[in-house]
Amino acid sequence: MRVDILLNKLCLLKSRNIAKNLCDRGLVIINGEPVKASSTVQADDKIEFSVYGYLTEIELTEVPQGNVSKKNSGNYYTLIKREKID
Repeated sequence: MRVDILLNKLCLLKSRNIAKNLCDRGLVIINGEPVKASSTVQADDKIEFSVYGYLTEIELTEVPQGNVSKKNSGNYYTLIKREKID
């Protein structure tokens, strides 16, 4: 699954367009390397992104198949850290 779609499906970002713009600016990092919006993600990937004044890092536990409800979105990742950017 593409990283921009994943961030939107897991309700981490408000829209796929925001996720794509973050990738274009180099603000989405998977396993230590900046990625394009079309990059694919797999289980156990560490994803880091900066948006809304916070640096968020998650570890993907499972790649969702199809749509994900907001209530169940937390089942697909583990939050490693979320810290305010100065």
